[in-house]
Amino acid sequence: MGREAGLVVPAADGSPLITEHYFPRTRGDFPTLLVRSPYGRGLPWAPMYGLLFAEQGFHVVLQSCRGTGGSGGAFDLWRNEAADGLATVAWLRGRPWFDGTLGTVGPSYLGYVQWALAADPPPELKAMVVQVGLHDPYALFHADGVPRLENALAVGVGMTYQHQGLVPSVRAALRLRRRLRTATTALPLRGAYASALGTEPPWLADVLAHPDAEDPYWRGASSAGAAERLRVPTALITGWHDTLADQTFEQYGRLRRAGCPASLLVGPWTHTSALQQGWPEVFAESLAWLRAHLCADPSGLRPTPVRVHLGGANAWRDLADWPPARTTASWYPLPDGRLTRQTPTDSTPVTAFRYDPADPTPSLGGPLLSGTAGARDNSVLEARDDVLTFTGPPLTEPLDVLGPVAARLSVSTDTGHAHVFTRLCDVDAQGRSVNVCDGLSSLRTTGGTAAQVTVPMGTTAHRFAVGHRIRWQISGGAHPRFARNPGTGEPPLDATALTPTHITLHTDSTLCLPHGSRPALLPAPPPHDRPAHGR
Repeated sequence: MGREAGLVVPAADGSPLITEHYFPRTRGDFPTLLVRSPYGRGLPWAPMYGLLFAEQGFHVVLQSCRGTGGSGGAFDLWRNEAADGLATVAWLRGRPWFDGTLGTVGPSYLGYVQWALAADPPPELKAMVVQVGLHDPYALFHADGVPRLENALAVGVGMTYQHQGLVPSVRAALRLRRRLRTATTALPLRGAYASALGTEPPWLADVLAHPDAEDPYWRGASSAGAAERLRVPTALITGWHDTLADQTFEQYGRLRRAGCPASLLVGPWTHTSALQQGWPEVFAESLAWLRAHLCADPSGLRPTPVRVHLGGANAWRDLADWPPARTTASWYPLPDGRLTRQTPTDSTPVTAFRYDPADPTPSLGGPLLSGTAGARDNSVLEARDDVLTFTGPPLTEPLDVLGPVAARLSVSTDTGHAHVFTRLCDVDAQGRSVNVCDGLSSLRTTGGTAAQVTVPMGTTAHRFAVGHRIRWQISGGAHPRFARNPGTGEPPLDATALTPTHITLHTDSTLCLPHGSRPALLPAPPPHDRPAHGR
């Protein structure tokens, strides 16, 4: 394997983009992979993408995005990536080793730059592999107008420090962990996080200051439209607790509707563990897809477009599509804390609780960017007075939930302002309650009248085993994952006072679960036997 370091590629505005070229030592023509990153060109990008893929027979062009890793110009969260990607492809056309066959690969923001390039794909682009990837920055930072606070601060640390090297990055992450509570409970919240980050990135202040998805600020940020007309074969990889999983499912749906060749792999991973514990599967899937579409070698492709890990069964399932054909079953809460399939006869209150923003309901696990993401025992959380739980009977046969989960809530409040956080949990025979998927929405009520709100709770493939119980958890927030609702009607970033809110849940609230037939399961195959589908 060879390496050319310190190459300079002119960006769309002429700024120098610092680039490295990894290549096989053997003679012959090889396709090229473009990997553009705002996180530097060292660990883990050099060994995981530069070295590893060059050893598999690819030229790898590893480049620092504008304003990062020594590249010139100023970094912008999304506005330069399409133009700079096309400028890099134009530069490639002049390289004697470039044979005109191009693929892209990479995770997270490295997925966003792929979608940006795909908005107007150059003719050389023949395959993409988007791993735990982003296409909509707004949805990364906000949920129904509520700041995804913990994610925003984690992104702030990553974008500011990772391209500076391992030591500055680790120090910044540790500082954020130490100061997270102070930074996220300050009044007002706006700007208070600067001490936790060691700086206040201008772009971070901007994204948090625009909570409305329709704000002109976000115009052009989402690259969702690229998937609606794409013809470049694209492999998508995510995990059930990946903070960008919903975006991956959106990408897959658009690609399939457009008739674009696409594959989907969903593992038992978080955003970060997909590239750690999940790396054998992720690498095998990526390599098989790239070989099939760049090297005309489909031998590693699996026979179906979708492979998902079925939680609760610890097994893999191959599917023809996602989500699979299914029926949706409704579950209803009762005042005594039971969860039932029996339809209620009225909309009287089920129960009420008091949400105090001065002691906000804490977040626990779920789809985060931090190391606290994933499945966790919710027992301590569910013991709080501000968390409602409704639990079904022990199951007499396995129940599979496959697809998007949602809650239709009927809620009234005394202040008129609230958030509702709702979570699906799996309770085992010993009473351990583990989160499966969840979601949050904001609502406003008037005059004590119940408001109707539908809360998307993410997508899952999970088997509730015999003897286990389904649990529906409802609260007024999950802090600091989401900024708390101050109860005053002020925006969460600008609130200077906090008012407790009494939240009442009514019986016509519904938990909607996509039930599937019990699947035939695949034993977890060895890493080399987990490639992607190519049809």
